[in-house]
Amino acid sequence: MIERIETKKRMSRIVKHNGTIYLCGQVCNDAERGIKEQTATMLEKVDELLAEAGSNRKHILSATIYIKDMQYFAEMNEVWDAWVPEGYAPARACVEASMAREALLVEISVVAAEI
Repeated sequence: MIERIETKKRMSRIVKHNGTIYLCGQVCNDAERGIKEQTATMLEKVDELLAEAGSNRKHILSATIYIKDMQYFAEMNEVWDAWVPEGYAPARACVEASMAREALLVEISVVAAEI
């Protein structure tokens, strides 16, 4: 069975299937902030969605991070490294990409297991 949560015309915020949770791409709350703040609020949104779906950051299987410019890579990783619980690092990819809005610096897509 596939469960779709907060479904709109274009996408669902959460999709659950066979114990796996897929989150749509998440961006920051305030795009006028710097990379560290954008990364932190983006990850807060991931926490909230995972909790709503019945999971948490210890159960993330994979993460794909899209970053506007690799010049921000080290600063983004500072926030990421503090957020990921030790011993629970997921498979991860980070790629430079154009963003949907000019002010956005980072976006993440997450796949996690249900608890």
